[in-house]
Amino acid sequence: MNFGLSEEQEMIVSTVRSFVEKEIYPHEAEVERTGQVPHELGEAIKQKCIDLGFYACNFPEEVGGAGLSHVDFTLVERELGRGSMALTHFFGRPQNILMACNEEQRERYLLPAVRGERMDALAMTEPDAGSDVRGMKCQAVRDGGDWVINGSKHFISGAEHADFFIVFIATGVDETPKGPKKRITTFLVDRGTPGFEVRDGYNSVSHKGYKNCILTFDDCRLPDAQVLGEVDGGFAVMNEWLYATRITVAAFSVGRARRCFDYALNYAAERKQFGQPIGKFQGIGFQIADMITEIDAADWLTLAAAWRLDQGLPSNREIASAKLYASETLARVTDTTLQIFGGMGLMDDFPIERFWRDARVERIWDGTSEIQRHIISRDLLRPLGA
Repeated sequence: MNFGLSEEQEMIVSTVRSFVEKEIYPHEAEVERTGQVPHELGEAIKQKCIDLGFYACNFPEEVGGAGLSHVDFTLVERELGRGSMALTHFFGRPQNILMACNEEQRERYLLPAVRGERMDALAMTEPDAGSDVRGMKCQAVRDGGDWVINGSKHFISGAEHADFFIVFIATGVDETPKGPKKRITTFLVDRGTPGFEVRDGYNSVSHKGYKNCILTFDDCRLPDAQVLGEVDGGFAVMNEWLYATRITVAAFSVGRARRCFDYALNYAAERKQFGQPIGKFQGIGFQIADMITEIDAADWLTLAAAWRLDQGLPSNREIASAKLYASETLARVTDTTLQIFGGMGLMDDFPIERFWRDARVERIWDGTSEIQRHIISRDLLRPLGA
């Protein structure tokens, strides 16, 4: 068992970290202040990523991607986690669910997304359907050879810049012994489709500049050609491809925790009280020790889950564990770092208060901590009949 990175993996880490430090860090304060990423800046980051050969690096080479393994891509996401999400969004990683496109859809959606010509956004959450995905009310009804869609989605990340949307919509109901169970279908919806509107969402304290949007459907008509996968097969598509979002959150959390920890470590070494660096006091030194231990553990959990994916091994529980532990570690690290900084931690002279605010959402989106615990416990108990 080898826990070291290969030479190629070390190069991936070094390259992406350098990109984040040079192309992302210098713009973070302005994005945080304005809550906006200027169009020209977003396009410049995207082009530099394309020139570097990392755009759509999560896709296989046969469709134009870099063909990185799950472990390699997790390393990329970990380093991107150090930077502002509003800016690293343009270090394009299209949704890998696009691999479910049929041949005709590949020409219109998959390949242009991989080339950086079109950007996508995933839409699942609704005001009354968060963790309860089957509770969605946005529905598509057959009308001749088309589907007529009515309803809304909210908290849709990346929608501001998206050219098309991957939307999960209810297309029927099955009566089961446990009650009605909605059937879900995945649709590809182009911006500008009649009856479809993208509106500004809510003002979030987390990830300024990485906006959420509201999508509304008012008798929006789509042909069968816009169905991704099979009709009523949305959950199959979801289960096959959407594991990536959870492992991405875990990797992001590790990367952001390491950046935050660096601030805590240096501050503990430089800040003096009572005639000595505060890191010499056990109250601070032990916190430093606890933080790095938890960060390393979260890192290994995340890489181990990615390794299992590469080996074709069952990984659902391991991915849930990584997402759960890494996101909660990030929360503890940002809070502890802020405490070490004291009052200055809450001032915008340092990015600590931003890290602290940003960290809160990681335990919510892409499956709350409670949902991850449910996945883990069911994976362990179900084989025992419990």
